[in-house]
Amino acid sequence: MIRGWTAVYLRELIILRRRLAKLIPAWSVSPLLYLIAFGYAVGRHVNVGSHTYLEFLLPGLVAMASMTQAFAIAGEINIARFYWHIFDEFQAAPISNLAYVLGEVLAGMTRALLGGGVIIILGTLFGVVLSYNFLFWIAFLLNSFVFASLAVGLAMHVKSHADQTLLNNFIITPMAFLGGTFFPLSQLPVWGQRVLELLPLTHATKAIRASAFAEAAHGGDYLVLAGVGCACFIFAVVSVNQAKS
Repeated sequence: MIRGWTAVYLRELIILRRRLAKLIPAWSVSPLLYLIAFGYAVGRHVNVGSHTYLEFLLPGLVAMASMTQAFAIAGEINIARFYWHIFDEFQAAPISNLAYVLGEVLAGMTRALLGGGVIIILGTLFGVVLSYNFLFWIAFLLNSFVFASLAVGLAMHVKSHADQTLLNNFIITPMAFLGGTFFPLSQLPVWGQRVLELLPLTHATKAIRASAFAEAAHGGDYLVLAGVGCACFIFAVVSVNQAKS
């Protein structure tokens, strides 16, 4: 017997499988440009601590991919809402709001895993050897859980594709560049570091990079991601409740 969340998740997987041949090249373009322009050309002879800039950059790109690809589930939800009216069918189906949110969040996390895998493969082609250990993947999954949950919640409040673009411009893009992805936050003034520590991506980048370098990761980063993820998941459930009412 298929449970409610399984039906939602399998539907998203079927759509993802059909588009995968086009999505993988699309997911490769931006990371490849970053690796060539910033990591190889500009940062070829630059070191960050005991690591090359390319080694420093790759975990940041992985953290960014876990955010952007997980958040991209919002676009899929809104296409289904505005054009296919799938959300209306879910309203009529015997599926709980919790099951719906869980299925969509898992779909977003799956997209994130695939997007992160593309970057890891590209990094390997560039000769970057890192430690993809248990803590690395825990940080990755927690970050994708945060942004997939946030995406589902915000998708319920979006009224058009223009609104979705605004969310990307004001939430995702600033975090992508200010969350420690491309530069060490220690280069900023103390007040700037404190401000950027409010971003969940900052904690994800720190945890992913530390574990990739086989260094001791700060447990507080994982706790922040878990706490923010739970809050975003609750926000998503409440938002779906409001959208269905």
